[in-house]
Amino acid sequence: MIEGILIEGLIYGIMVWGVFITFRVLNFADMTVDGSFPLGAAIMAVMLLKGVSPILAMALAFAGGALAGLVTALIHTRLKIPDLLSGILTMTMLYSVNLRVMSNRANLSLIRVPTLFSRISSWAGAFMPPQSAIVVYCVLVVLIIKIVLDLFFHTDFGLSLGALGANPQLIISQGMNPDILKMTGICLSNALVAVAGSFTAMYQGFADVNLGSGMIVSGLASLMIGEFLIRSNKISALTLRVILGSILYRALMYLARNYGYHLHMTANDLKLITGILIILCILISKTGFRSKPRSQKVKPPPGGDSHAPA
Repeated sequence: MIEGILIEGLIYGIMVWGVFITFRVLNFADMTVDGSFPLGAAIMAVMLLKGVSPILAMALAFAGGALAGLVTALIHTRLKIPDLLSGILTMTMLYSVNLRVMSNRANLSLIRVPTLFSRISSWAGAFMPPQSAIVVYCVLVVLIIKIVLDLFFHTDFGLSLGALGANPQLIISQGMNPDILKMTGICLSNALVAVAGSFTAMYQGFADVNLGSGMIVSGLASLMIGEFLIRSNKISALTLRVILGSILYRALMYLARNYGYHLHMTANDLKLITGILIILCILISKTGFRSKPRSQKVKPPPGGDSHAPA
């Protein structure tokens, strides 16, 4: 049970990092997530079925997610379409793209195909339980991605990306092109989402065209839960609370699935629970914000340890 919650929390935490970059760093309401997540799963499944290395398949999933984000960014920046509608358009188009990637099949099974997780389970079988080995592997992967993200947001480009969401005029006054920064951030976000989708396909043993349904909502719920766990503007703390929020959200969903029958709840109510959870998080955050003294309402500009994206 605990191993399953940790594995899902860590894998989906990579997706929540993508949501964090668009919604919190760029202040960009990106709905592409619901399409780029199954895109990563579809690319991974097709590549594995063709005998391609899982590492190479994951790199292709990363590139596919980045390309999906680029489409959203171009629709928004070049065609001047609002951010929310741009993401919805790309998400809608990706449904057909994902079907094309999977040769017009709604799902692909990976049960009889060797994956990273099946190989890890067989390699570590003599030393520890398979689930524990997968947990260790996921922790290492997430730790590496976290370190890379933390280092990225400490670079000049990362600091500029963090400042873009809070003060676009500052970026323009520095002679930088905000559209280029926005494109980079959206591409990175959806690339991470696609990587999470590829891991999910290997872990669950299948890729489905509807795998991303409601993914943005669960990502926002995880993000908001994490914000209650750690209060800090340091980028290292911000990326950490994303993972912690994802794990806690998966734990709550597990409790709802397995013990919700006491309240006459079924698995069909999980999306309802997620929506209510987000509403409660927003209401609590607003109440807490208003109760703070005026001096605490002023937040530092995004970026680094002293200028992190909030």
